[in-house]
Amino acid sequence: MQTEMLQKWVEQSDNIVFFGGAGVSTESGIPDFRSTDGLYFQKYDHPPETILSHHFFMERTEDFYKFYREKMLYLDALPNRAHKKLAELEQTGKLRAIVTQNIDNLHQKAGSQNVLELHGSVYRNYCMKCGKSYSVEEITCTQNVPHCSCGGVIKPDVVLYEEPLNQAVIQRSIEAIHDADLLIIGGTSLAVYPAASFIDYYRGERLVLINKSSTPRDRSADLLLQGSIGDILDSIIV
Repeated sequence: MQTEMLQKWVEQSDNIVFFGGAGVSTESGIPDFRSTDGLYFQKYDHPPETILSHHFFMERTEDFYKFYREKMLYLDALPNRAHKKLAELEQTGKLRAIVTQNIDNLHQKAGSQNVLELHGSVYRNYCMKCGKSYSVEEITCTQNVPHCSCGGVIKPDVVLYEEPLNQAVIQRSIEAIHDADLLIIGGTSLAVYPAASFIDYYRGERLVLINKSSTPRDRSADLLLQGSIGDILDSIIV
């Protein structure tokens, strides 16, 4: 019955926005952060939050890259049913934007065009000295700390802890969420701020929350669906 309501709302809407997190990509084999088998529950010399921080990158760049290459790059991962269904919805003109906390590029691989990456992308890298761009392949084919031809250190274009989000991406995301007539939130614990606070800008009455576990915003949802995001989104007939 609940998925039938989602289907009805999708049919009635023409400005859908999807807001997603790590749970969208777990069905592609990319582990999330906060589930019991997620990245934060694995044992390292330093907590992942510390390793993925700005000060750790600056002070212990070689250790950062060792962790980054082993645990943050899943270049062989393929889009799953959730990514593909969202791309289909965009092609119909109903889905206007995807706001994602993920850095894996899987929405784009599935064919989505208007993807707002709040935390950047592992597929973009740049020299901190001259700004020259580098592909992710140029990161993976090097060892230790990758350097630019100018001698500068190359940094992934991902937002680390202690770093601010891109203001232009924030503004576009807030505007998209504000203007949506249907907001679908999926695969996120809604525990990472400021990203989680962006849903407060939604002014509609069709807030759908899809997640395997409970979130702090469950009571705010007009429709709460617990289960596989791939199963639920794939059930939508476009």
